[in-house]
Amino acid sequence: MAAGPPSLLAAATGSRFVVVGGGIAGVTCAERLATEFPSDDILLITASPVIKTVINFKQVSRALEEFDVEEQTSSVLERRYPNIKVIQSGVKRLKSDEHKVITEDDEEYTYERLCLCAGAKPKLITEGNPFVLGIRDTDSAAEFQKHLAKAKRIIIVGNGGIALELVYEIESCEVIWAIKDKAIGNTFFDAGAAEFLIPKLIAEKPEPPVACKRTKYTTAEAEKEEKGGAGPGQMGSALGPDWHEGLRLKGAKELFHKVHIESLCEVKKIYLPEEFRQSQKVASAFPKAQPDEGNVESDQERWPVYTELTNGKVYGCDFIVSATGVVPNVQPFLEGNNFALGQDGGLKVDEEMRTSLPDIYAAGDICTTTWEPSPVWQQMRLWTQARQMGWYAAKCMAANALGEPAEMDFSFELFAHVTKFFNYKVVLLGKYNGQGLGSDHELLLRCTKGQEYVKVVMQNGRMMGAVLIGETDLEETFENLILNQMDLSRYGEDLLDPNIDIEDYFD
Repeated sequence: MAAGPPSLLAAATGSRFVVVGGGIAGVTCAERLATEFPSDDILLITASPVIKTVINFKQVSRALEEFDVEEQTSSVLERRYPNIKVIQSGVKRLKSDEHKVITEDDEEYTYERLCLCAGAKPKLITEGNPFVLGIRDTDSAAEFQKHLAKAKRIIIVGNGGIALELVYEIESCEVIWAIKDKAIGNTFFDAGAAEFLIPKLIAEKPEPPVACKRTKYTTAEAEKEEKGGAGPGQMGSALGPDWHEGLRLKGAKELFHKVHIESLCEVKKIYLPEEFRQSQKVASAFPKAQPDEGNVESDQERWPVYTELTNGKVYGCDFIVSATGVVPNVQPFLEGNNFALGQDGGLKVDEEMRTSLPDIYAAGDICTTTWEPSPVWQQMRLWTQARQMGWYAAKCMAANALGEPAEMDFSFELFAHVTKFFNYKVVLLGKYNGQGLGSDHELLLRCTKGQEYVKVVMQNGRMMGAVLIGETDLEETFENLILNQMDLSRYGEDLLDPNIDIEDYFD
């Protein structure tokens, strides 16, 4: 057959598999596809000059996994997998009916099967305010570090993972922490766990810092300056665990750890200095550790920005960190494409990670699962699930391409996540906060101040979830008890008796 005109052949670059997103989900998906189809080119399109790769993967138990997240240039990935071709550009438009992706530099790429792993972007309390920063990717973390170096006081709004890490890590700066809940870490903990952790906020941190077992994170500043960051309005790949490692999180004040928590409140209004002066409101000084009864101080210092909270208090600060969660980054793909979206705005995916459009899959923070989940699993936008979903999406794409069935991955049978907060190891299993269990569940607790906090969620005599803070060594035993759904009624509170070696008991 004669070749077509050169101009037509050059119009679009084609590939059997195209993956969008340089975060953990996208890179994991591309790596698995590259292994499954070594003779095919796998295209990975990413807005960021650096990608996130999973290294030192370790299967701790059947469901729990630990791994390091390393930031690398795309050339490292291409050398490791010669059939992966990385395209550094944001996506301008998706033409699903033509099986085409158009990038910001107006290049077109055709696909047989596409996986969207574009992650999520910060849900800022207000858009367009230069004094409100969101932290989501490498560039925004570096920008935060730059602002913090000159700051005497900041306000952190939010109660999730990034907020928890920030308030613990920041030094030499006053921190006002505004949360809408009664207790800190509401996404991960109950009030009891929060009380266990609070002393760590005022305790002096160990020097040198305890080495992190899970990740080594560097900002690769020189590389970014050389290659340029993600383009305007583009989000780079999401931060991995312990993203603050390698960043100097110190402000401009001669003090160590100074945090004040304002609970049950949200941001009502943000004022610039002139607006604040006209409002005739009075800013509060940073609260003392033990204020005198009835002693209400005002803040006489002039600040770049002021924040009024819904509890009526007003604080001046150098800038505000909006750590109020994320929204799936679906916008670049919606124009002209009738995707089914979940209530949280994510692309709906079925049990094989397929979206509602033919030959388009999604994984990680951008997607919303719609299958009937296991009784002890729930979707959360965490880096562990991003890896699992990226791996499983590639498995399903490969099976579909080969005309084979795809079996549901075991990682979706039990929610299992290991992380670190306030320098404690934290393991979350199953319905660790009683999510969706109704009022007929009960809690068993064990707490040793400064050492460990163990909470078990029981329903009808069966273990449904657990929170383990500290070096408890109970994660594998509890994981098995949750999966086996053994009736534990006869053991009662002996389950958490520290004098009973529960690991041997149920071995």
